Amino acid sequence: MLTSLTLSACSHSASDKDITHFDESPPDNITETENSHTVIINSDRINNDSINIVSPDWGNAATLTAMGHAPIATGDIRVWDRWVGRPNLPASTTDIGIRYQPNAELVAQLPVDMVIDNYFYEHARSLYGDVPAESVMFAAKGETATWADYTEPTRALGALIENPKLAEDYIVQSQKEISRAGVKLQQRYPNVKKFAVVQFVDANNMRMYVDNSLFRVALNQMGKELVSLGQGNQWGFFPIRMKDLAQLDDETCLLIIDPMSPITKAEIEDSLVWQRLSYGDNRCMAELPPVWIYGGMSSLVSLANNLSTVSLKGGATL
Repeated sequence: MLTSLTLSACSHSASDKDITHFDESPPDNITETENSHTVIINSDRINNDSINIVSPDWGNAATLTAMGHAPIATGDIRVWDRWVGRPNLPASTTDIGIRYQPNAELVAQLPVDMVIDNYFYEHARSLYGDVPAESVMFAAKGETATWADYTEPTRALGALIENPKLAEDYIVQSQKEISRAGVKLQQRYPNVKKFAVVQFVDANNMRMYVDNSLFRVALNQMGKELVSLGQGNQWGFFPIRMKDLAQLDDETCLLIIDPMSPITKAEIEDSLVWQRLSYGDNRCMAELPPVWIYGGMSSLVSLANNLSTVSLKGGATL
């Protein structure tokens, strides 16, 4: 049904294309933005006394921004809202073009002190001349992603910007925020314990996210279980077809991660397989706003906040 594919946690703008208890009082240097995504306010950054970072990698760029030390430039800003969502980049952030192949002329004009990327972007380091480059990667080190897989790179970012306390404050506040989101979700839907997470490639093919993805970490921190149908690749997913969703039990709620084009939504609505699966009716589902799948701590926080406010539909467990 079309209505089962038009749910959202809260509206995000989209550009074209492509049992631990915490102190609930945030530190003085923490503020909360729309959709409750915590951002650390760094006075050094405001005074422009800090290290100027360029990061073509969205995971690092988003986490640095949420920490309070936004990069002066990143790539593909025109589709940031469509794929990343939160946090918002400062209006002053320079778009260096395609992340995989930055604009050399733009890069040459930037007052860059350091480039923070990962192995996926190392081929472009020559564009930055003599500017030092460091690699920080948010990814599972084993078959199951852990909280440490996200705290350790965040601490690495703190060390690189010579402000480890900023990173520690952000980690502590992020864990509190995710925990609060888990409590809120449990209060709203106490009978929903398990979630499967997919992202449609087209109307019949999708990526299912597995234990070495950020979804496992976020759901685990929220006291919920990630369900998958197999073992994924190094990126934390494996491909499935729509009919494979029938293997999920009726107690598992399906989460569909945006973006998804209107054409794809229409084709799914017309699919007999989808209609027979009965998601949004006899089986639980929800559509979530974008979160950068290959992101860092900020992606965990965004996902938790989105899930805590989403309206689940269908299923006997609701």
